[in-house]
Amino acid sequence: MDQATYDPVTSAPRPPAAARTAETLDTTTAEQRAAAVAPAAAGARVLGTTVASLGSATEPGLWIKTPLVQSEMQGRVTNPATGKSSTVMLIPIEGPATAGSRMSLAALRLIGASLTDLTSVEISTSN
Repeated sequence: MDQATYDPVTSAPRPPAAARTAETLDTTTAEQRAAAVAPAAAGARVLGTTVASLGSATEPGLWIKTPLVQSEMQGRVTNPATGKSSTVMLIPIEGPATAGSRMSLAALRLIGASLTDLTSVEISTSN
């Protein structure tokens, strides 16, 4: 992923090579996290529900790789179990719509999901 092309809310620098904990691997700023969890604008369209697992913990930013989209776009992911949601970059991956998705460490943390479990999430467009 080319982080330079992403919205400032969803992009982040790579973690340091010595990073080993969730706190040091998550390089999003407090300002980014606050912007990402702000309420969604009206008019978002729900794309579907998917089961998400942790993607590459060293891949920075707020993103989800999912078969529910055909092209990269900004969207939102919601954890129905916690009610928490976050703005993320929606990144297409191959597979049927029922296939699972991989989510960034930063996004999983914002929606209150476990880093080691599978989490059912709802994905929607930003507008």
